[in-house]
Amino acid sequence: MKRKPTFRETIFIIWAFLLVFCFILYVFNPTYFEAENIASFFEQFKEGIFLVYILACLVRGLILLPSTPFVLAGTILFPEYRIVVLLVSMIGILSSSTMLYYFSDYLGFSAYLENRYPSQILNIRGKLNSHLGLLFIFGWAFLPVVPTDLIAYVAGTSKMNFKKFIFAVFLGEIIICYLYVYFGAKALDFYNMM
Repeated sequence: MKRKPTFRETIFIIWAFLLVFCFILYVFNPTYFEAENIASFFEQFKEGIFLVYILACLVRGLILLPSTPFVLAGTILFPEYRIVVLLVSMIGILSSSTMLYYFSDYLGFSAYLENRYPSQILNIRGKLNSHLGLLFIFGWAFLPVVPTDLIAYVAGTSKMNFKKFIFAVFLGEIIICYLYVYFGAKALDFYNMM
């Protein structure tokens, strides 16, 4: 008799499916994930556009979509409410970072990674929990080239102090998101004129 999957296994399967789906979609049509296309997707919701934008910012980290196009889409959709876009973006980033930090342990990533890569995990754990751990997370969150969501998984599996982790993420992300919100729309306009 086949056993029924546990709740944890079901959540993991759904999450893995969404990751694979988004990855395949990105490989075959990366333009779907450009700020302008994300903004036009949100525009179809007319009355509830802001609520849909907030919900998307809250869940996008769970499927490892980068926050940058969502922040830029917010500046396109709501140019007169930039401070609100910044606030929503930060809430989305911090909440997804928090969920991913704890999600990694819930799904058993820490046990898997510790068994599979014991020396590497020990090394990363040492770096994250060292006196330079905050600087490491800050730099990771600030650089738009690397996904902050990935470091949330690593910090969660390596048992980094959560308060230090989320503080460093906040510092790195508030700077880059501020730049996106206040200068990103202008940069997109300039790019589109070329």
